[in-house]
Amino acid sequence: MLGSVTLVIFFLAIVFVVQTVKVVPQQHAWVVERLGKYHATLAPGLNIVVPFIDRVAYKHILKEIPLDVPPQVCITKDNTQLQVDGILYFQITDPMRASYGSSNYIAAITQLAQTTLRSVIGKMELDKTFEERDHINTAIVSAIDESAENWGVKVLRYEIKDLTPPKEILHAMQAQITAEREKRALIAASEGRKQEQINIATGEREAAIARSEGEKQASINRAQGQAAAILAIAEASAEAIRKTAAAIQQPGGTDAVNLKVAEQYVDAFGKLAKTNNSIIVPANLSDMGGLIATALQVVKQQK
Repeated sequence: MLGSVTLVIFFLAIVFVVQTVKVVPQQHAWVVERLGKYHATLAPGLNIVVPFIDRVAYKHILKEIPLDVPPQVCITKDNTQLQVDGILYFQITDPMRASYGSSNYIAAITQLAQTTLRSVIGKMELDKTFEERDHINTAIVSAIDESAENWGVKVLRYEIKDLTPPKEILHAMQAQITAEREKRALIAASEGRKQEQINIATGEREAAIARSEGEKQASINRAQGQAAAILAIAEASAEAIRKTAAAIQQPGGTDAVNLKVAEQYVDAFGKLAKTNNSIIVPANLSDMGGLIATALQVVKQQK
């Protein structure tokens, strides 16, 4: 009998300790009610409550929680159906409000995200919805966060996972993209041909300029060469004349000139006679000496 009483007392002691001592994990918050009324929020760690009077009514996780928003069909400004799938990230900041502000804050956030998304998408055209995802995410977070404050919830961000237009629109968009790419390809090809023609024309112009410059320089070089040759010949002739004149002034120079003139006369007459089939004979061969004497007289006068 005594053993049974001891066992009952030990069991009651264990129950009393369990009901009195509450250990709250990190990043958790427990809401305690006393006699059915909110009493306190237990922080992480060891907490003492009054057994059978206080009870843990709600347990909340204070970590960031991802919430998958179900896909829904939205109508854009240009009356195009668009299926949107997104995910919402939120965090409980006030456990008391999260317990008593809404009967189901998760369902409330989900519904509010869907209605806000439809409203934002309805103000945009289809092409803009693909370009302005950041604007859509920001608008949804701003709208939800204002209402969720009363529920003790902080909406951190909203991300669109997928935007799916109807198949007909996808085909039309694909055709448009293909046409745009073909257009860009044609423009690029035409620009390439244009640049090619410009390069060819520029090359031909530079080549012509180079050829003309080369011809100009060649003409200058030829002219300078001819001038130099003429000058050299003139200088050589002048030098020969000077040397001849100097040689004539020497003793015996006059006799040498007489002999040279006679030889050249005879040689020139011989060449003249050979230029035709007919033989040219002077009218008076006896006058040969007179002709030579005349030539010598010219030389003396020049001297």
